[in-house]
Amino acid sequence: MSHEAVKWRAHWRLEKYLNDEEFAAGNAYEVIDREGNLLVIGGASALWQRLIGTGVTAFDNTNAHLGVGDSTTAAADSQTDLQAASNKLRKAMDATYPQHTDSTSAAGAKSITYRSTYASGDANFAWQEWGLFNASSTGRMLNRKVESLGTKASGSTWTLTVTLSLA
Repeated sequence: MSHEAVKWRAHWRLEKYLNDEEFAAGNAYEVIDREGNLLVIGGASALWQRLIGTGVTAFDNTNAHLGVGDSTTAAADSQTDLQAASNKLRKAMDATYPQHTDSTSAAGAKSITYRSTYASGDANFAWQEWGLFNASSTGRMLNRKVESLGTKASGSTWTLTVTLSLA
């Protein structure tokens, strides 16, 4: 008996802009494109709970937040929040996000994209970790990634885009 293996995939992109004018013009001074993150236990459970229609909060435009922090603590699937003690911030979704193509035949139906923009006064610290949440505080963390992404300075705007897919 054969079966098809399903794999969790995460592609993420961080676009860094020096200021609001460069952001408005789409002129990023640095773009980081990477693959990978860790689906945490509470996040996996939230997906299954949503699939069977229970009351777990959706990761939709009203509730979803991308969070960043300055902790370098290794990612573990039992974690429920970013590990930073104080330098962490969750940002709501940009307008029209998350984005998903509903289809039974298009390749885009296997993915969903989340995006948050961190403006001049937001998250001005070293970005060492990020995660996707279904609330502005507490709630469920779906996934977490630990990687040094640089230090965001006041005046700059950074945009974090995360595309999750099953393959």
